[in-house]
Amino acid sequence: MDARFTEEDEAFRREVAAWLAENLRGEFECVKGRGGPGDEHALFEERHAWEKRMGEAGWIGVGWPASVGGRGCTLTQQMIFHEEYARAGGPGRVGHIGEGLLGPTLIHFGSEDQKRRFLPGILSGEEIWCQGYSEPNAGSDLANVQTRAELAGDHWLVNGQKVWTSGAEWSDWCFVLCRTDPDAKPKHRGLSYLLVPMDQPGIDIRPIVQMTGDSEFSEVFFSDARTGKDNVVGEVGGGWAVAMGTLAFERGASTLGQQMLFQNELDEIVRIAKRNGRSRDPLIRQRLAQAWMGLRIQRYHALRTLVGVDEGAAPPPAASISKLFWATWHRDLGKLAMDVMGPEAEIAEGDPYELNGLQRMFLFTRSDTIYAGSNEIQRNIISERVLGMPREPR
Repeated sequence: MDARFTEEDEAFRREVAAWLAENLRGEFECVKGRGGPGDEHALFEERHAWEKRMGEAGWIGVGWPASVGGRGCTLTQQMIFHEEYARAGGPGRVGHIGEGLLGPTLIHFGSEDQKRRFLPGILSGEEIWCQGYSEPNAGSDLANVQTRAELAGDHWLVNGQKVWTSGAEWSDWCFVLCRTDPDAKPKHRGLSYLLVPMDQPGIDIRPIVQMTGDSEFSEVFFSDARTGKDNVVGEVGGGWAVAMGTLAFERGASTLGQQMLFQNELDEIVRIAKRNGRSRDPLIRQRLAQAWMGLRIQRYHALRTLVGVDEGAAPPPAASISKLFWATWHRDLGKLAMDVMGPEAEIAEGDPYELNGLQRMFLFTRSDTIYAGSNEIQRNIISERVLGMPREPR
């Protein structure tokens, strides 16, 4: 991949920026900058309406092949879209799990019937998805999943518990990694990847309140929850490969948009430092400079990681370096924000627990080094798969 932008790419950038400027006003002016990490409950219905507006204009699935309804954009154009979306203050996407995780998984592993059934609902912004992976005893050790599914006639019956399920209370469907063969060895065998409707009697969703005051994720309990026999992605018992494919899609071109959001946060911190005089503190100035350099490193590493990645191909193991780096960097940025704000950082914006954006960011970044692969797990992956070091003793 040549990361330099062609005239065609620049024309695409202008098209994206113009559409966002035209549509993020009027009824959607209120959603600008809302719904990000720590702010997931904000204006949900309005952001869902925004998702549908994007679907109508064809701005969902920009990297999906045209054959399944996407725009078929190049990787460079996908980068441009995510950057411009963040630059314009586009709201947190309520359909990002469907678009970024489930959609590419179905395109790569799903049957033609599954593609026809589920992809249009994601592209239109109508159907919202969540991810049923983690369990109380299966987080970083995902292969230890105990939620089980048994075939009963033309349906699967799902029983078990998932946790940290982002967006569960708003979702129409969940892709669930569950055990369909309890006797299979080793333990990553015998897992299947099921698509389960959320609006049914056998599902109990219990939101978990976070430090931010929101409950972005939930516990989900399945008690004979039903899904159709054909709602298995890939082979029965072959869910591990599908699940790993989903995780690979998580670290694609959208990381450049994430970095633009980080830039917006850093810009706000610099503005506050200049306003309250803390920019004159040499230690604060040094930390601001280090934050700026860290953001540049993230961008260059992301571009290097994406070089040579073809449509649908998994990123190399070195992608774990990116997760480890940005998670630690963002956590430190939260600390810097509080130090720049000074005593004001301890005061809520209003009753009973109204926080400003940087306060929410600081609290949410406590989780950055844990979710999507903890720092400890990333270090193991880097040592074993990137550097070729011996596996950690079990």
